[in-house]
Amino acid sequence: MSHPHPELSAPTELPEGALRVIPLGGLGEVGRNMTAFEYAGRLLIVDCGVLFPEDQQPGVDLILPDWSAIRDRLDAVEALVLTHGHEDHIGATPYLLRERADIPLVGSKLTLALLRSKLREHRLRETVHHEVKEGDRLAFGPFDLEFVAVNHSIPDALAVAIRTGAGLVLHTGDFKMDQLPLDGRITDLRAFARLGEEGVDLFLTDSTNAEVPGFTTAEKKITPAIEQVFRESQQRIIVACFASHVHRVQQILDAAVKHGRKVGYVGRSMVRNMQIASELGYLHVPEEVIVDAKELADLPPERQVLISTGSQGEPMSALSRIANGTHNFVQIEHGDTVLLASSLIPGNENAVYRVINGLVRLGANVVHKGNALVHVSGHASAGELLYCYNIVRPRNVMPVHGEIRHLLANGDLARAVGIERVVTVEDGVVVDLVDGVARVAGKVECGYVFVDGTSVGDITESELKDRRILGEEGFISVIVVVDSVSGKVSAGPEIHARGHAWDEGAFDEVRQPIVDAVNRAVAEGATDTYQLQQAVRRTIGRWVSDTHRRRPMIIPVVIEA
Repeated sequence: MSHPHPELSAPTELPEGALRVIPLGGLGEVGRNMTAFEYAGRLLIVDCGVLFPEDQQPGVDLILPDWSAIRDRLDAVEALVLTHGHEDHIGATPYLLRERADIPLVGSKLTLALLRSKLREHRLRETVHHEVKEGDRLAFGPFDLEFVAVNHSIPDALAVAIRTGAGLVLHTGDFKMDQLPLDGRITDLRAFARLGEEGVDLFLTDSTNAEVPGFTTAEKKITPAIEQVFRESQQRIIVACFASHVHRVQQILDAAVKHGRKVGYVGRSMVRNMQIASELGYLHVPEEVIVDAKELADLPPERQVLISTGSQGEPMSALSRIANGTHNFVQIEHGDTVLLASSLIPGNENAVYRVINGLVRLGANVVHKGNALVHVSGHASAGELLYCYNIVRPRNVMPVHGEIRHLLANGDLARAVGIERVVTVEDGVVVDLVDGVARVAGKVECGYVFVDGTSVGDITESELKDRRILGEEGFISVIVVVDSVSGKVSAGPEIHARGHAWDEGAFDEVRQPIVDAVNRAVAEGATDTYQLQQAVRRTIGRWVSDTHRRRPMIIPVVIEA
């Protein structure tokens, strides 16, 4: 990924007594959140999440933050603080621990429980965990941390106040200000106000909904829509939501009990996360309502509810396989109702609509955010952000978590309430807090790190470009045999194409030009097969472009015999 600020150079040495903020992911995209704080030669990391690939990144499984700027200083990391248990905040942690296995991990009970399960999947030994809750305060090296309850779309989310000799930083993590939360745990605005009275020198705030006016709708407001689905559905109900959305699953369980239905979980992450949430007391499961998803089929359709992963149209998710008719034991019957209880993550729109169309084609009635109030955001809207700015009254603001338009909109909100020092930056742009003033200090390299199967960081943008060409334009292979003595073409060219409806006869008119090009190259002094291959590539490439308006990948092979 090219850097958005080519005019910036590498940051100079950090002044004594100053704090450096190094955003390594999450500023410029919704995902892979990771920020490093440096003070007195030591580092603190907040969050370490993943970003999910888009259509133009074929074959990529995950995208990690780029921590190459601190890779040679991982021994200076005092702790990794995880604000909550969503994948875009904890999902890259196992990859970081592969490089230094003993980094202390700090987070709430649910966050660490979800992470432990992930570490077991990666076959990593458990490192030191520090379980914290709102109101707790503890120190790691020169970083004095205080944790504050915030409301989000997953239980146990925390903001973190970081005190150093350079000042007080307040990082909200992901949050909103739902005044009617399902678990009764609201964002602790009294703590925000108290920290504001102490003096917040730098306020890092969630920007995802900064463009949305007003206040985010309360979770309880969607209960009537869920109730209506259960009341009107005459057959099976399938609910798709995030595997970490404990609150939404709780609402579905409550509705199922009320309407006499049994519930089965579909999808490995859903089964795992809900088991963890239930064991820790975050999910209250009514007695005997949960049954094995395969056994659910023994009940009449009007008594079945399936809660599935795949609300974002992920190709291998349970819901996508159901929509494709390839799931091993769940098949859509005419009259089934599918409830997509989630919002669309930017970039996933096409995948989600593809799943919706597949479900409708099979006879399902699909209820989604576009036609019913079945999901609310987990992020603070503009009104809530303004409220927070007026409570905290920070000296400096640095918007985080969002695409560039979200970051800029959040910065405008801060200025609207009279906060003059707003630093709006993207990944890799370093900000120093010196004598109470935040300013850009330079940049570090901060691109995308692609995970492709067992490969981490080996796939480059150039290789992704090749994959896109293969997918969109196909490829042509050309084999030519030349006489090792005379250099003249003695056999071929043999031409094969994939990815287009071309038969071998389509290339008849280009065979002689290829022979002529090779012979001409030899006559002009070409002495190795690479030069001859380039002549073949240029000739057939120009012909395909002129004749078919295509630019396929061309693989020329020249053999001396």
